Amino acid sequence: MGTALTVNGLSVRYPGRSTWAVEDVSFVIEPGRCLGLVGESGSGKSTIGLAVQGLLTDQRGATGITTAGQIEIGGTPLDPGVEAGWRGVRGHQVTTVFQDPMSSLDPTMTIGRLLGLVTGKADESRRWLEEVEIREPETVLRSFPHQLSGGMRQRVMIALALARRPTLLVADEPTTALDVSVQAQILKLLTREREQLGCGVLFVTHDLGVARSVCDEVAVMHSGKIVEYGRTKQVFEQPSVAYTQRLVASRLTLATDRERPVGLPEATVVASMSEALGQGEQGTSELTKSWSDGLLRWSRFGQNRTEDVAVASAVGVNSFALELAKVQKSFATGGFGRRTRKAVLHGVDLRVGPRESVALVGESGSGKSTILRIAAGLEQADSGDVVVDRRRGEGVQVIFQDAGASLTPWLTVRSLLLERLGNTRTGAGLDKAGRQEHVRLALERVALPEEVLDARPAQLSGGQRQRVAIARAVVVPPSLLLCDEPTSALDVSVACSVLNLLNLLRHDLGLPMLFVTHDLAAARVIADRVVVISQGRIVESVPSDDLGTAITSDYGRRLLDAVLD
Repeated sequence: MGTALTVNGLSVRYPGRSTWAVEDVSFVIEPGRCLGLVGESGSGKSTIGLAVQGLLTDQRGATGITTAGQIEIGGTPLDPGVEAGWRGVRGHQVTTVFQDPMSSLDPTMTIGRLLGLVTGKADESRRWLEEVEIREPETVLRSFPHQLSGGMRQRVMIALALARRPTLLVADEPTTALDVSVQAQILKLLTREREQLGCGVLFVTHDLGVARSVCDEVAVMHSGKIVEYGRTKQVFEQPSVAYTQRLVASRLTLATDRERPVGLPEATVVASMSEALGQGEQGTSELTKSWSDGLLRWSRFGQNRTEDVAVASAVGVNSFALELAKVQKSFATGGFGRRTRKAVLHGVDLRVGPRESVALVGESGSGKSTILRIAAGLEQADSGDVVVDRRRGEGVQVIFQDAGASLTPWLTVRSLLLERLGNTRTGAGLDKAGRQEHVRLALERVALPEEVLDARPAQLSGGQRQRVAIARAVVVPPSLLLCDEPTSALDVSVACSVLNLLNLLRHDLGLPMLFVTHDLAAARVIADRVVVISQGRIVESVPSDDLGTAITSDYGRRLLDAVLD
């Protein structure tokens, strides 16, 4: 049969671009082996994923994409730029598990019908659902995709991909949007199935922990080239190039040092805001000068936490930025005369101190996002008390997971910031020149160059959009900052830069913050206290410093055990 995948001298250039998106890339995946393709956004890894599926050309080969090199799947030679030859391979010899299964599962078909198109038999469809550990296959076969959880939909995607018994499986960020416990289950499932079927796996991911747990070999990509290649353990424990060293240093674990900015090697002495945010030489001297003291304060913020406690005590023990008391919430479900209400919060008590950062951690469906929406005023509790102390700051601001979806696409960054500023007491007290200067300083505060002011969200990278969202939230310091998974979709180094930025801002501005996440490692870095929620009930609340030992509930320990080493 030959190798599962051989890529030889692959180069790809998109129309209108002078540089290659992928340049002279070669690697081999043997049957039953898994190669991890890792790197930051724009490194070229997704382009390679498309190329090995024959998705870089249409039926006439007229996309305008320039390709070179050769691809071989199971001994079949293929041209990445010519459609001929791919029709009998794509979807058969090579199949894919995507990041978002909803984008590839037909919403008008039941799971049984979707699987039936591949297996041809109901019994075979049921067997594959059982194979991917779906407990009630008969119910799932009758269900539509929207009626399943994210983890369940991903299992269905894996069943669809593997039922064809492919030579090569392309896994494109298949666990990025999943909770840590569900992620661990999916990774274990993928490993078991590829070993049983003997198919090769190309695992495209920006999550180094995921790559380390499932991949036999790793190829590190930067600017369209493979800069490091080798056995997974060797690459992660003894990286030989500076870029890989930076990526490895950026990976958060439960052992990450909370007393220093994350994502930087131990020997690094932080001297500027631009360096802490991973900007390298892009930061300006003015930026370095204006933020150096703030960074030095943040690097010793263990002391500041003591000061914060003193501030809270001085204000009074009953003074909180946010207080939820016995909050209950339910939502209507069903339809066509069968509407019922499902309770999602059961008497929740939660408090955030005047300068405290609290991380709310739990699996999908635990109720954590509902709490955030209630705190933001986007949902109303059925019963209980919700109090936001608005004496310190102006309003409640939310930073969402997808900044692109929360920033008005036709407005420039300048207009987005001026819009937020114009609805505040601070903005009302400034003239036109003063508002423009206030906006410029807000952008400087999040380490973005001034030229970004005239850009629209679509013209920015994911990390830049997230920084704009943060700048908009803090252009006038809010009473309470709410963060809903703001780093889960970002590259590891960009995620670290955003966490560093949030830590800097909350300490410098004294912002109280509620940080919703399923990532315990990120929660430990960003928060003073971690609150664990399960099925609409607060399970426990522990100091972040003692996270590994202080969590005692069975549910909390299960979340900890699912965190990748």
